[in-house]
Amino acid sequence: MTDTPIRSASTLIILRNFASRPQVLMGQRGSKAAFMPNKFVFPGGAVDTADSAIRLAQPLTDRCHANLQQDSTGPAPETLAVAAIRELWEETGLMLGALEAWPDAPEDWADFAKAGFRPSAANMYFFFRAITPPGAPRRFDARFFLVNADQLSGDLDDFSNASDELSHLQWVCLDEVRSLNLPFITSVVLGELVGMTEIGAPNSVPFFKNQDEESLFLRLQGL
Repeated sequence: MTDTPIRSASTLIILRNFASRPQVLMGQRGSKAAFMPNKFVFPGGAVDTADSAIRLAQPLTDRCHANLQQDSTGPAPETLAVAAIRELWEETGLMLGALEAWPDAPEDWADFAKAGFRPSAANMYFFFRAITPPGAPRRFDARFFLVNADQLSGDLDDFSNASDELSHLQWVCLDEVRSLNLPFITSVVLGELVGMTEIGAPNSVPFFKNQDEESLFLRLQGL
């Protein structure tokens, strides 16, 4: 039906003020973007080959690791986590890492290491997965990770080191976020956040498995 390749991608859902009035970090894609132009999305993007060479300071939970491996022949769970952290840093300038010397950091991570950090998946939870339906100009097998903004380093309102890939970076209250121009799948992910009582590893992970032959809604439960 389609020859569009499916690339692996990683996304981070960052929640702030979870115990009072939760906010989520969103940014708007450009009007000329080939994929989801003008839409407000979470920070994220495609996995790069080099992501597999980066060692995490702290690993994913066993449950998240197992859920990421279920029904997957793509990148290793650690690579997917690194990609999400890298995309967050590139698109927002915010760092998710642990204090650790990193003298041999690759050039692309030099500023991250200079700040004294190495990427860390501690308190970072696999939350959702979706494959872009057939017919889209680009298709991704996207894994969404959830993290409390308390785990980030630096000023949460300072996006001065962000790239220009996302504009209008902002913290949006969960009860107001649906007023934005959102992709369908982003709205579905936001719906999963409603009623959540804590930020942690879910027992099972929703998976929209859109294939050429059929579309399925599954729940990944690797443990």
